[in-house]
Parts: sequence; structure tokens; C-alpha cells
Amino acid sequence: MNPATALATVVVDELLCCGMTDAVLAPGSRSAPLALALYERAAETADVRLHVRIDERSAAFLALGLAKRSGRPVALVCTSGTAAANFHPAVIEAHESRVPLIVLTADRPPELRDTGANQTIDQVRIYGSATRWTCEVGVPEERPGMVAYWRSLISRAWGAAQEPDPGPVHLNVAFREPLIPDGDTAWCEPLDGDSTGAWTKVRAATPGSVLHVPPTRRGVLVVGDGAVNVKRYVAAASMAGWPVLAEPNGNARYGDHALSAHHFLLGVPEFVDRHRPEVVVTLGKPGLSRPLLSLLRRAEEHIVLSPSLARWPDPVRSATQIAQDVEIPVVSGGDGWLKSWRAADLAARDAVDAVLDESDEVTEPRLARDLVAGLPGGSMLFTAASMPIRDLDQTMRPRRGIRILANRGASGIDGLISTAIGAALAHAGRTYALLGDLAFLHDQNGLILGPQDSRPDLAIVVVNNQGGGIFSLLPQSAITGPFERVFGTPHHVDLSYVAAAHGLPYTLLESASDLPKAISGEGLRIIEARTDRAANAGLHARMRRAAHAAVRSTLPD
Repeated sequence: MNPATALATVVVDELLCCGMTDAVLAPGSRSAPLALALYERAAETADVRLHVRIDERSAAFLALGLAKRSGRPVALVCTSGTAAANFHPAVIEAHESRVPLIVLTADRPPELRDTGANQTIDQVRIYGSATRWTCEVGVPEERPGMVAYWRSLISRAWGAAQEPDPGPVHLNVAFREPLIPDGDTAWCEPLDGDSTGAWTKVRAATPGSVLHVPPTRRGVLVVGDGAVNVKRYVAAASMAGWPVLAEPNGNARYGDHALSAHHFLLGVPEFVDRHRPEVVVTLGKPGLSRPLLSLLRRAEEHIVLSPSLARWPDPVRSATQIAQDVEIPVVSGGDGWLKSWRAADLAARDAVDAVLDESDEVTEPRLARDLVAGLPGGSMLFTAASMPIRDLDQTMRPRRGIRILANRGASGIDGLISTAIGAALAHAGRTYALLGDLAFLHDQNGLILGPQDSRPDLAIVVVNNQGGGIFSLLPQSAITGPFERVFGTPHHVDLSYVAAAHGLPYTLLESASDLPKAISGEGLRIIEARTDRAANAGLHARMRRAAHAAVRSTLPD
């Protein structure tokens, strides 16, 4: 099956799974895959009506009338070029009158844009602010994972077009030729969806609407960045006997059910095979650990708790249900599920600690572990979004009484000193920051404070490994020739002079055990911890081997 036919087949099927009963088509060449898929489904089932209009403007207002009266999203399809522009008046009306539409504009592939190619205009965000959501779908490719992408995309579009703020959504779909079926039905993965309905089911935002989680002991609570109502759901998961897998900036890594080595547990295939959860409930946006993301793919039911029913975090497109409120029931029965997770976690954690405590040398994972463990109650720790937050994720033991922040929305390197200072000025207790050298240098202008500006009580701990340390842990490290120049990027900046230029106290951390003394004091100050990138990569490899061996030792033969 060619990619254009596969995408169109899945899109139309998912729209029907979501509940579409009407689709309006304005004919054209580039939209042929969608037109044929709609025709076939309308011929097969009485559940959907296909309406064809030769004029795009008339087609769009027909769809508007259908959706306005029924209150249900209507799919509106056209070819590329000015056909999409002729939808604009109806899209504006739908926006202003809060009418749900799913606008599907076929497009030329990127290589034909801005070349003078026939019937090719700029269709990306062509409707401006008149849509609830806009997405450039991308050219379909034959590779695993595309079906989950397409189906979750349509599910989200369907949800975004409805309550609490109905309106049009726009999906711009680029097709490469061939545009018609080639007779081959083979594809690299099943095209099927969920026989019970939409790929991702969005629970209606009605007052008092609560999604009741299926009763099970084999559940897991995952907490990522930006999580809300954390205490409530951690308590509920604990009552249900679920382990809590919390990223540091989710601020849920506390209590008896919180794990600290789940990154390593989920990297052991034998453990994962025995611990596939029946239900995963996710708060916030996870994304620090690839093994954790893989767990989400394996869950039989993945419920995402989201304040918004139009936009939710689902990085691996595994969400089966979206809700603003969920109820996790207490289930009677044994606690073997939780005990197995905790036994493996304790073994992995002890193995990692043993590796980190082999010497008093300053290392990046130990620095992260010891820093967060030694902070006084009521403290706030701001961390860089690259290696420091990942080191915390892999080494931080559960503890209460601190708050951890990170700019993990876009995970950029920019503005981190300024963000840390802003957070410190808003925090009532002691404040600390853990940054890499490149992140520190990228925003050193953030250290410039006017004589009448408020000055934070902030200790900035800078891990200086002379460049981009995370790349030594990525596949780029194998490219030995250009690695240092284009990935390692050593800078040879003396951070003591940076501190001196701003009149700030500076301390060089000589040994791991000196950390409590080094971070003591008041006001804005800089602590430098010098490490070696290659040695750090080796240390991470030893941690992983030791942890995996420890996890395997807890599994029954």
C-alpha cells in the first residue's frame, strides 16, 4: 500500500471511530487519497454521509450548516492551492460562532513549495487565529509508529473541535504521488484502530465528571513536569498499592511508594516482561527517561490527566483516555505487585550508590544525588533541562520538603540563570540551581543586576565538563573525528573570572564531601564542579551495568 492511501485510510477510519456522521468534499487531484477513502467508507456503511460540492466556498458553508445544527464535528476536505483559501470565510464564521469543523486541506510535499510548482501555495496556518488548533501533519512514510501518530492526531483534533470551546481545527496533509491505490494492501504495521471507539477517548468536560479507573492492583502512577494536584493522586495511588514513578520536577518523589531507580528497572527486559501494568495514570509531561516512555507504550490502558481537553501531553501517542479528573479505587488483595517493584528499586538504588561512593571524586551523578539530599527543608532547586535533571532522575532518593523546577516545556538551554533568579526571588526559602557550563555561559548576562534591583539568595552550582556533556552519552560520541568540534564544543572559559566580573563569591568544589560547605552562605554565589566528559560516560555505563545486575537478582528464576 502506498503511504498516501495508508494515511487517508487511517484518517477516515479514525474519524468514524470518533463519531463522524457527515463529511463534505470539494473535489481535486491532491486530495484524491482522502476522497477515495471517504467514498469507500460511505459506500460500506450508513453511519456516514458523504456530501460533494464543486465549489469550495459552498462546500465549507454546507459543512458549517451541518455542524451548526447537529453540534457534531463535520469533516471538510479540499485539494491544495486556492481551494484551501476558499474555505476561509466559513472557517472564520465557525470560529466566531463556535461551530466544530475538522478542516482537512491536502497539500503538495515540502520539496515542491516555493518552487513555482503548480497549485502550490503556503497553506501552513492559512486560517491564522480562526482555528482552535492547527497541525502540519507531515508527509506519510512507511515505518512503524505512523498509525499511532495518525490516529492520536485525529483523536486530538476531534477533541479540540468540541467542548469546552467548540470551533474549527485545521490539519494540513501533504501527499506525495502516487495518490491512488496501487492494488497492494501490505503495510509495515496493522492499520487497525480501537474497536471500542476513538484511539484516544476524551472525557467530556461536564461538572462533576470523573473518570473511574478500572480496579486493579497492577497499576502505576507516572508524574512528569507540570503535574497538578500531585498530593491527591499520590495518596490515591498509595492507597491502591501502586508504585509512583515520578520525575524530579514532578515533585512527587516522596513517600513509601515512590521509586527512585525506575529508569534502571525499566531498562531490564526481564523485569519489564513481568511488570506490564494494566493501567498507567499520567500527571504532567514525562520525558526524561526513554525506558519510562517505553512503559507507556506497553500499558493496556494509559489515562492522561490533563487540565485541558484540547491539549494534553502524550509524547509516545499511547494515551487511551484523557480526563480532567480521575478516581483511583482502593482494591483489596495482596501487595505482591508493589513489593516486587520496591525490591527491585531498592536493589538498583543500592547498586548505583555503591558505584557513586567508590571515591570522593567529584562526579556529575553523585553531585546531583548529594545536592538534593542535603538541601534544607523548604528549599527550592532549579535544574538545567539536559544532563542535570537526568542525573537527578537517576540518583535522587525519595524525600519531602523541597521543590524542584526545570524549564522542561521546550527543554532549551537559554535563559536558565535568569529563570533561576526569578524563581529564587519568588521563593520564600533557600534556593539553589544546578546548571551545566554551557547553560551557565549561555545566560551569563542574567548575572547583571542593577544596584537598586532585588538580589536573590541563590547558590548556582555549575558542572563544568568543558562542553556539551550529554553528547558523550549519545550516538554522536562514536563519530570521533568531528565530535569535539561540533558536539563537544570545549570553551576554555575560566568561570572564576566570570564570577569576579560580576563581583560574586566563587568556590571551586575540590571533593564530593566538600559539597555542604561549598554551598553554604547567603546571597548570589557560584560553585564550580569540574568533571571529565569521557569519565562521566564511563561512570554512567558502570551505574547501568550494576543496577541492571541488581534488578535481575531480584527476579525469580
